[in-house]
Amino acid sequence: MKRYLLLLLLFTTLSGYAQNTINNYKYVLVPEQYSFFKEAHQYGLNNLTKILLEEKGFTVYFDNKDLPTELANNKCKALNANVTEKKGMFTTTLTLILKDCQGNVIFKGKEGKSREKEFNASYNEALRNAFVSLNELPYTFTAEAGKVESVKAVEVGVAPPNQPPVVAAAAESTEPSGTLYAQATANGFQLIDTTPKKVMTLFKTSVQDCFIADNGQSKGVVLKKDGKWFFEYYNNDKLISEGLLIKF
Repeated sequence: MKRYLLLLLLFTTLSGYAQNTINNYKYVLVPEQYSFFKEAHQYGLNNLTKILLEEKGFTVYFDNKDLPTELANNKCKALNANVTEKKGMFTTTLTLILKDCQGNVIFKGKEGKSREKEFNASYNEALRNAFVSLNELPYTFTAEAGKVESVKAVEVGVAPPNQPPVVAAAAESTEPSGTLYAQATANGFQLIDTTPKKVMTLFKTSVQDCFIADNGQSKGVVLKKDGKWFFEYYNNDKLISEGLLIKF
């Protein structure tokens, strides 16, 4: 019976991870009170936010209401909406921000302004103007955040009897340059150095001790071999294997 010893991957698409956009999200959570107000739903701004996001095509819920099971079990499926205000003497200025569950900004709109004197009219007009840049951005829900749309893998294993074994490509190896510390994320880990600075993102796979990896310049896999961690990727058709020291 064939047993797989190693999983090396060649990427065709990593859009689900490398470019996290509003298209990766079906849901948006809206707060019932913004930080610059003293009351929930003041001037109807939170309800208007919900309505405008629904008009864009999102499925929207208030963040402290009962949620569908799919979303209640994993709030990382949703973007978190927020509106910020820039104080001005005669102008109301609002900005729409959409963040993921890790606090990363996925979308930040242009400022929406209003010079209406009456507060209700001014805030509503400013919010509608703050949505202009979002409405100009195409939106189609294509894949949930954290999912890879297409990954091709090369499986290296023990060949059946009377057949030559499949041999992994020879890799150019380098030694670890410093300790990296793993911080858990919704889909895996981020590796930071002692600066601290994020140097690599790891995404879980169905294989133990094997992660899809992206360091901003190269995409490949981080995997454990003989008790040691390696980042393996292709550079000009050459397989590179970089040793890593990772503290989980």
